[in-house]
Amino acid sequence: MNFTRRSLLQTTGASALLASIGQQAFAQTTIETARIITGFAAGGTSDTTCRRLATKLAPDYAKTVVVENRTGAGGQIAVTYVKSQPADGATILQTPTSILTIYPHIYKKLPYDPVTDLSPVSLACIFDFGFAVGPAVPTSVKTVPEFLEWVKANPAGGNFGSPAAGSTPHFIGALLGKNAGVDLKHAAYRGTQPAMLDLLGGNISAVSGPIGDITQHLPTGKIRILGVSGTKRSSFAPDVPTFGEQGLKDMAFSEWFAFFLPAKAAPETVNRLNAAMKSALATKEVIDGLHGFGLEPMWSSPTELAELLKKDTAMWAPIVKKIGFTAEA
Repeated sequence: MNFTRRSLLQTTGASALLASIGQQAFAQTTIETARIITGFAAGGTSDTTCRRLATKLAPDYAKTVVVENRTGAGGQIAVTYVKSQPADGATILQTPTSILTIYPHIYKKLPYDPVTDLSPVSLACIFDFGFAVGPAVPTSVKTVPEFLEWVKANPAGGNFGSPAAGSTPHFIGALLGKNAGVDLKHAAYRGTQPAMLDLLGGNISAVSGPIGDITQHLPTGKIRILGVSGTKRSSFAPDVPTFGEQGLKDMAFSEWFAFFLPAKAAPETVNRLNAAMKSALATKEVIDGLHGFGLEPMWSSPTELAELLKKDTAMWAPIVKKIGFTAEA
């Protein structure tokens, strides 16, 4: 195609104008401050995951990325808050699986629908759980079966804490007790770290929680991890046998953290955040940071996350029925 000097100048001028308009439009849609919302307390694995990734999402995804801890109701407050926010990519939910896959089976009515109120973005990491005891349990107790036998002889010590009622760690502890015919009383906390503080203080006998939330307290010398929930030993606690190794059948559980946007987020918004998450999860700083808390980074597509959500929701239905736990919304 041939251009005269005049037409070239006109085209150039028009292109410059369009570029200017495009830049203005981009500037208007650029996210100034993005907020990652977690339903659990500062210092735990959920909070750590958020903060590690927040440092890598700025300034490309948003000029500033901050983390907000909206604790309470076992993580429901955070989900309920995010679902009510504009789906413009500025408010991001980070949550563990149980709030979306287990809660629908234990609450007659939830203030959110895991499928219709959220837009899946990406997995963040996967991890196993540990079952630990503290000063309230004699040092002679070194395995989960020994702990259960000790509880039979000392019913007053038959208790354990978890990050939330209805969470995976809660059900792990409940299953351990039910399968052994032991009454293990559950204490729900707003995250694993508050439970660990009570464990260290001898106020509760045991804690079931993410392995990374427990291992960081091993230097105190006051706690012992009796078992881990994976199908194989955790690389973060290689000397600790799995539940399966200790003869505890059908007790292999892992969990994932994932990121979501409010429902009806535009596909381009979801894909932009997904791409930013993929890049962040591949950086050495994030990988090393998450490993320090017992977390294995793992990215997924939005579609893969949606399928995993559906699969895990179906998996938990018979388990919840076996335990017989229900809660009022």
